[in-house]
Amino acid sequence: MLRIIGVRESTYYTRRKRQSEQPKPVVEVRIAVGRPISKYSLTTDGQKISDTQIEEWLMELVEGEEHGYGYRNLAHALYVQRNLVINHKKSYRLCKKLGLLQKKPDKKFKHPRRIAKNRLVTGPNQLWQIDIKYGYIHGYDRFFFLFDMIDVFDRCIVGYHLGSSCDAKDVCATVKRALEARVKPGEAAPVLRSDNGPQFLSHAFGESKPIS
Repeated sequence: MLRIIGVRESTYYTRRKRQSEQPKPVVEVRIAVGRPISKYSLTTDGQKISDTQIEEWLMELVEGEEHGYGYRNLAHALYVQRNLVINHKKSYRLCKKLGLLQKKPDKKFKHPRRIAKNRLVTGPNQLWQIDIKYGYIHGYDRFFFLFDMIDVFDRCIVGYHLGSSCDAKDVCATVKRALEARVKPGEAAPVLRSDNGPQFLSHAFGESKPIS
């Protein structure tokens, strides 16, 4: 190839060696570190209040109190009492630093979550699958809810509720109507399988009869 284009081999390899010995340009890599955390906040009249002073005010608010108020309520209290403008993120950060964050209480359900069991279905009205879906109504800027029940054996929709809301009472009423229409007096009630949505963990749904 060098002979075809008329370049001597010594010239070509000398240039290659010279280029390889030249230092490569240093590429500066900049890492974005974000905006530095402010060490002060402003009052409504523009006065700067240091974080140290804010921490003292927070400790004064909770001093002698058996139960805390939460970081959002503390931020609002500083606004009312000290005219201090502080957002919830900074209030959370300072309260966490001072150990003032409240522990979220564990939710206790009278009817706890359960894991679904595999069941052998040999006929209708033995196992009903229930669920709640929602959709958006175009042009009305609102949502609708659909609660439906399907018999796992024959895939029949045994009942449904359609409306702008779907509470536990709506679920219970729909189930009751389906039981009256499909289950004869004296027959065993079907097992209802659902997810662990709030309607299905409510007291009203758990205490309704006859639901297995």
